[in-house]
Amino acid sequence: MLEYFAHSARREAATVVLVASNKPDAGALGIARDAGIEARVLDTGPEHEAALLHLFDEQEIDIVVLGGYLRLIPGAVVRRYSGRMINVHPALLPAFGGPGMYGARVHRAVLTAGVRLSGPTVHFVDDIYDHGAIIAQWPVPVFPGDTEEAVASRVLYAEHRLLPRVVHALAIDRIRLMPDGRVEGATLRGDHTAFFALDNQATLEVAMEKTLGLD
Repeated sequence: MLEYFAHSARREAATVVLVASNKPDAGALGIARDAGIEARVLDTGPEHEAALLHLFDEQEIDIVVLGGYLRLIPGAVVRRYSGRMINVHPALLPAFGGPGMYGARVHRAVLTAGVRLSGPTVHFVDDIYDHGAIIAQWPVPVFPGDTEEAVASRVLYAEHRLLPRVVHALAIDRIRLMPDGRVEGATLRGDHTAFFALDNQATLEVAMEKTLGLD
């Protein structure tokens, strides 16, 4: 995310001003501090909801991006940031989502099910785990003989390119969550044939940007 928005042509769209985690040893906090970005450790006790709202108000947050945050976001925070809070999940929702489905557990379930496609999903956050309206997905192949690590690596590669582009599209109002729960604007459902261009990173990124209306 930092690398993406450091590019001069994207800098005006969005700026990362806060990185927060409930884990004091989270690597992202160190990356943020090294980049001169505010880094906070969250208290997830009884005051979690009020603390989050206070922190986001203090930092004047417009968009909240969840990446590997495993706690359910309190209802008042979800309502305040409805249409402005997104999450990335390492599988093609609605499959392989919900409480307890994170990290290696997701990829293990994919392999156990014998499916031939996985991939990242970016969706709006509501008050149910992995349930909000889907904005973008990018299917990637699951090959016979794959390990959890192989699938995870393939999904992560696509995820790292998809997520910042969705944030960009949201920041410039190319994507909107409507009152009836529909996602209006550019939405991305990549087809698996495009994935095979992943040995050419530029080709993949151009395909994503074109579909999201960022070209």
